[in-house]
Amino acid sequence: MKQNRNTPKSALSIAISISLAVGLFSVGIRTAVSAPSLTIYNGNFAVVRDTIKLNLSKGDNDVKYQDITKQLEPDSVVFRPTDTKWPLSILEQNYLSLPVNEALLLNYFEGQTIDFEVIRNKQTSNLPGKIIRSGLSGGSPIIEMEGKTRFGLPGRPLFPALKDDTLLKPTLAWQLKSGKSGEVNAELAYLTGGLNWKADYNLIAKENTDKVNVNGWVTFENQSGKSFNAAKIKLMAGDINKLSPPSVNLYKARAMAMEMAMDAPSVTQKDFDEYHLYAIGRPIDLADGESKQVAFVDASGVISNTRFIYDGAQIDQRYQPGMERIRSDPNYGTQSNNKVWIYREFNNSKKNGLGIPLPKGRVRFYQADNDGQLEFLGENNIDHTATEAKVSLYTGNAFDVVGSRKRLDFQMNDRQNSAQESFAITLKNSKKVPVTVSIVEHLYRWTTWSIQTHSSPFDKTDAQTIEFEVELKPDQEKTTTYTVHYQW
Repeated sequence: MKQNRNTPKSALSIAISISLAVGLFSVGIRTAVSAPSLTIYNGNFAVVRDTIKLNLSKGDNDVKYQDITKQLEPDSVVFRPTDTKWPLSILEQNYLSLPVNEALLLNYFEGQTIDFEVIRNKQTSNLPGKIIRSGLSGGSPIIEMEGKTRFGLPGRPLFPALKDDTLLKPTLAWQLKSGKSGEVNAELAYLTGGLNWKADYNLIAKENTDKVNVNGWVTFENQSGKSFNAAKIKLMAGDINKLSPPSVNLYKARAMAMEMAMDAPSVTQKDFDEYHLYAIGRPIDLADGESKQVAFVDASGVISNTRFIYDGAQIDQRYQPGMERIRSDPNYGTQSNNKVWIYREFNNSKKNGLGIPLPKGRVRFYQADNDGQLEFLGENNIDHTATEAKVSLYTGNAFDVVGSRKRLDFQMNDRQNSAQESFAITLKNSKKVPVTVSIVEHLYRWTTWSIQTHSSPFDKTDAQTIEFEVELKPDQEKTTTYTVHYQW
């Protein structure tokens, strides 16, 4: 493939010609010698680790490696011999990010004549044409054929054979200087996008019981542009800060000089810094474009209870006035919500059959009826949940339990910098079984308050919230009242 020396070439063309040329050094394209190892983060990125066998000559060596992802971050690459005493230094790293395509080859042969497969009158023939402009940098290609100049390709271009397959896939290329000859393994690690995982949980209960079975799945998503066979996979759970990588310039190859340093398993879990690391206990095949699920949690007899909550003040969350304005607005918080929320709760403890940190994910609740058929009862998301913590999830609204909230009195005393407000909360249970409902009341008018009267016991749950526990028999209606006094 002789280049026309009179035709100026772009940086991209230079990079292509370098990669198409026969290497000046001895090593060539290498492959991994063992199964890859992945640590996948739930932020759509991963660390990929490979081991590459090198057959080095003393002095300068050229190494190319193509078994990488298409979303590799070049400046995250770490490369070093496993034998720390091997005298090896990295002179240069090149990342050739553009696999060969028609536009690139047109650009490479710009100024030269190649054959084009042309169809005329239903007859196919090969005609020579000179590439005046490839069109890679803008505009349509310009081809000179049969003494005429035309815009666009006259037919399918037929390129000469490539000398090697360097540009068929993205490539990492290193210039290495070895102090001796021989074989040595090298560790390669890099960050890549396109790999993600998430956790999903199914809670299955039987009717009229407080015990559930918990089944957890890890779902892998591979959109990295590379398939992994028999990979050792770890999962990192936690809110890790990850900056978006700089965009790769698609019109030139990146060259970087780097000083290298690298920190040197059913699903098992261990603490790792401020995060949690989970190891898959068997090798996993993860094809490019594939979604795969692996069993993660399987616990039976987990005690779970259903909690009914009535938070009766219907407040527009988009309306967020200051507290000074709230205390003097007599209409704030007087609208009533009649829905009683259903929460499903369980303790993530060893005593309760669990007791491992649970990664964030979606939890779905099912219940088997008397015929054993499963019915879906709601779902919600959990955040990363520590061991011994309680999981409490809203799954929907009760059908047969409703509430209403009515303000009975409101008095404002500007001279004494105080206000007093009274409410009546009514609950009705139309079920054929008893229920207990937690009434949640937000004391939003000021931070200094006291309950003057109340018809039922209450608990202070935080600085501005109290809760009443109300037991309702089948078909019973009950009203709870209280009066709060604010002082500022």
